[in-house]
Amino acid sequence: MSSRRIGLWFIGAWGGVSSTAVLGVSALARGVTDETGLVTALSIFHGVPLDGFDQFVIGGHDIRQGSFLQSVRDLHSRSNVFHEAMIRVCADDLEKWSANVRPGSIQNSGETIAGLADLAAAKKEETPREAIRRIQGDLQQFRSQQQLDQIVVVNAASTEPPFELCPAHIHLAALDEALEKNEIRLPASSLYAYAAIDMGLPMVNFTPSLAAGMPALEELAHRRKAPICGKDGKTGETLMKSVLAPMFAHRNLQILSWVGHNIFGNRDGIVLNDPQNKASKVKSKDALISQIVGYKPQTHVSIEYIESLDDWKTAWDHIHYQGFLGTKMILQFIWQGCDSLLAAPLVLDLARLSLLAQRRGEHGVQKHLACFFKSPMGVDEHDFFVQFGWLAEYARHCRSA
Repeated sequence: MSSRRIGLWFIGAWGGVSSTAVLGVSALARGVTDETGLVTALSIFHGVPLDGFDQFVIGGHDIRQGSFLQSVRDLHSRSNVFHEAMIRVCADDLEKWSANVRPGSIQNSGETIAGLADLAAAKKEETPREAIRRIQGDLQQFRSQQQLDQIVVVNAASTEPPFELCPAHIHLAALDEALEKNEIRLPASSLYAYAAIDMGLPMVNFTPSLAAGMPALEELAHRRKAPICGKDGKTGETLMKSVLAPMFAHRNLQILSWVGHNIFGNRDGIVLNDPQNKASKVKSKDALISQIVGYKPQTHVSIEYIESLDDWKTAWDHIHYQGFLGTKMILQFIWQGCDSLLAAPLVLDLARLSLLAQRRGEHGVQKHLACFFKSPMGVDEHDFFVQFGWLAEYARHCRSA
């Protein structure tokens, strides 16, 4: 057993994805669940020096009152997931780690997200630079109090509206000057990203929000030797698109139209019911088909909030395609899964792989992690099997190093 202690810091700590991942850390460390769903448990990672789950200490930011145990119990009661016996075994860990969660920020996160906040400190008026310093103070205190060797920050918060970049977001010097003069806006996700990267911490953006997705913060990541990756975790319908679209391309079948209808009812569904927030998600879900096949079929993506479904998201896709001798045919599929249970193991994979990358001296955008994201940073390839090949080659290189 390693004596290293690792901090796993969640933005949106009380959300379904974060609380499910935290339950997973405890359950895996205590040996009350198996590794199903974890990519890093595949045989290609055997011999790769990844951190064990018994090494993790949890903390985070949220804009709401709560606890990990309360969030897990709420998800269990609403969506009929988890086993009650598992929750009981892990309850002490969840309560202990809840004490490490601090008030977050709602700056430029949109009216719907701001409306969820019930912590005065999260709604406090502060400049972007003041918010960054406050966030960094929380992370520094976490590292000191828990005697941590490494920390990785994961953004699993609700989706922010699209954010338009200005010239000061392009170069780090211009961004820093604008921050000092309080002459620039940043969404909350980018405040967290700046704070983490400036401290040299790996940063994972599992959401469609901007976070580190600007040239100035990529520059900062190289300067501070911090690995970054994102954005928008690929867990359901878009995963299926990235698997099926290459099949049509390789069989020379022309996709005429691809319609995807998504319904779900959790807190993320409430946020995405706001047209501004929804625009960020639809953009990431609707872009990859034409990039894979090399032409633009007619596409449509819809996302609707259906309260009764809670964390069970359902996607129905209708694919109209043309085959030999001009014959038109149809493929349909239905994908249903528990949103948080699909996402949480990938979050843990990304945390472990980002920590490994930093120990190997790697920094900036981690392109080999593209297969985890709808809109991966730094690459235009969306074929899942090509992307996974990059990850497998990286694992082989780590084994042989």
